[in-house]
Amino acid sequence: MLTHEQEAWAEGFRFILGIDEAGRGPLAGPVVAAAVCLTAHDFPCRIDDSKKMNPESRETAFHEIFQRAFVGIGIVSEAAIDAINILNASHLAMEFAVKQLVRRLPPEQKAQPREIFMLIDGDRFKSRLRYRYRTVVGGDARCLSIACASIIAKVYRDRVMANYDRIFPQYGFKQHKGYPTEEHREAIKTHGPSTIHRRSFSLL
Repeated sequence: MLTHEQEAWAEGFRFILGIDEAGRGPLAGPVVAAAVCLTAHDFPCRIDDSKKMNPESRETAFHEIFQRAFVGIGIVSEAAIDAINILNASHLAMEFAVKQLVRRLPPEQKAQPREIFMLIDGDRFKSRLRYRYRTVVGGDARCLSIACASIIAKVYRDRVMANYDRIFPQYGFKQHKGYPTEEHREAIKTHGPSTIHRRSFSLL
């Protein structure tokens, strides 16, 4: 899973950032993106596409990744999603995550924009960032850095939705994380949309 990183290193880039998001499909809550720059590549735990891992494995990997990488997290709210659409919101969350990660790089390493390369899950990306990048379709299963980013984004967003579940217990956010399950749609029919539901989505 290091092929893409090795290609970027061979091109002279020092800092390789894997980037992914979680939360494009739900009817409620934010979209969360993560950027990960690995400092080590030997993981005692399983690292894979977060969707293929159970919650316990993701939690273990989440902590391991923070011990072996610089991490940035970007969050874009449901209100912003409604205003600019989910694709643009996902790209914006990725941009926020990258900016946070770059600020966390050690000053003594003096990271220059030309030394930073982004590996992004998917087939489309746009931002105002000055860094070069490559999109990788299915990157969360094919690229170690992106797989790590997918785990960070998924676990972080799940925690956000678990907190929202305490505020809005009638919707069951802790179970479905805002995704359009039958139970979730029935709850919306019964209680109406909450303040964190995406009004630009078809809720029913």
